[in-house]
Parts: sequence; C-alpha cells; structure tokens
Amino acid sequence: MAGLRAGFKGIFITGLLVSVPVVLTAFSLWWFFDAVDGLLAPVFTNLLGYRVPGLGFLASIILIFLVGAVARNVVGRRLFSWTEALFLRIPIAKTVYAALKSLMDALNPEKGGAFKRFVIVEYPRPGTYAFGFLTDQSTVETAPGEEADLVAVFVPTNHLYLGETVLLPRRDVIFPDLTVEEGIRIVLSGGSVLPSRIRLKDYARTPAAR
Repeated sequence: MAGLRAGFKGIFITGLLVSVPVVLTAFSLWWFFDAVDGLLAPVFTNLLGYRVPGLGFLASIILIFLVGAVARNVVGRRLFSWTEALFLRIPIAKTVYAALKSLMDALNPEKGGAFKRFVIVEYPRPGTYAFGFLTDQSTVETAPGEEADLVAVFVPTNHLYLGETVLLPRRDVIFPDLTVEEGIRIVLSGGSVLPSRIRLKDYARTPAAR
C-alpha cells in the first residue's frame, strides 16, 4: 500500500506540475484576448446590434498594424514626435511614458536593442551577484589626464520593467555564454530556468566590443 500511495503521489505531482503552466498560460492568453477584444467590441456591438466574439480583438490587431505603418513614414514620425513631446510635458505621464518607451526601445530588434549583452555583475555589494544587461560603454575622464573604460549595465530590480543603471569597469563585468533572450527568460522566471552551469564568453569577440 505504501508503494501504491507513493506511486499515486508521484503521478499526481507530475500531472500538477505539467498542468499548472498550461492552465495559467491558457488563462493569461484568454484574459489578454478578452481584454483587447473588449476595447472595441462595444463599438461593433452598437453598429451591428449584436456582439461578435473576437471582432474587437481582430480590429485591435489591424489598428496596431495601421499605427505601425503610419509610424514608418515621415508624416507619422512627425506626428508621434509631437505626441511624445506632449507626454513629456505632463509630470506624471512623463515618468510613465519615458519608462515604458525605454523598455520597448530596449526590446525592439529593429533598433538593434538597447540590451547588447546579458551579463553578471557584483552588485549591490561585494560577494553578491546580480543579473544585468549591457547597454553601452564609455570612456570617462576620472581626473586630469586619467581615464577609465566603463560599461553601463541595467540591473532589473522588479522583473524586467524597473531597475537601476550602474557604471562599472569592463574588467568587473562577467560575460556568460548566454543570449539576451535567454537572459530575459531567466530574469522573468525569477531564476527558475537558470542553467546548472554557466560558461563564460570572451568579451573581446562579442559585437558590443567592436
């Protein structure tokens, strides 16, 4: 009986571990679909006199596509520049817009992505390490006639959406053999998908060093 209970328990736990991610993912997708669909669904309901599930979602996708198409031409870029300037004049909206736009620009592959490398840094104190993303590098004049090569590293403090930017000597930054996409998955999962062994990658051969 003990062996039977142990076997049943193992099967149940396996099913639970497999089912929870599937159910939560399906629920998240449905919630997103329902939320986006609800944005424009009332408009079509008033026009047609009845609700068509998914029509608001489809219209939202088409609208986003049209916004992207407009944003690619000269007139559209100028229009969005004016809108951006307006948001940046509003105290609360300025903070929210700037943070979200910086994040979107960082993840935008067409702009090269602000995240150039996934790195590990000794932060915020010696002996404690944190994941981060290399964003840029610069030579800083520390004293007359003295310079230091520093790299800017974005260290997430709230998943991927908020964080701190620190300047560190290049020699103090660890460059693992992991892509930015793999790094994002590690950060968003809270480290649960962290590889059991992380190998280093020669920084001199990475695109960010050229």
